[in-house]
Amino acid sequence: MKQSSPFEDREPIAGNTDPVSSHIAARQITQDGSRGRMKAKVLEALKTYPGRTSAELAVAAVMDRYTVARRLPDLMHDGLAEQGEMRKCLVTGRWAVTWRVIK
Repeated sequence: MKQSSPFEDREPIAGNTDPVSSHIAARQITQDGSRGRMKAKVLEALKTYPGRTSAELAVAAVMDRYTVARRLPDLMHDGLAEQGEMRKCLVTGRWAVTWRVIK
């Protein structure tokens, strides 16, 4: 069942070289509205914890790290989030970009 989403959800979320199963999953989460719900949750977390890396944001918001990491670029394509400075992540110890909401 197709659910409406306040997000554009235009950008493909499965790559050209991804397996068919990834394309099916991408289509399903877009159509059933779970993609929009995930994006809303990540956007709310980003408003609460701006300037964090995806891993830091996931820890702060008690969310799945991979969901956060996948939905941030999705929000960027919607024009709602942008990458900030690059620095060492306090969670992973690796260099990573920070994220912030576009006002």
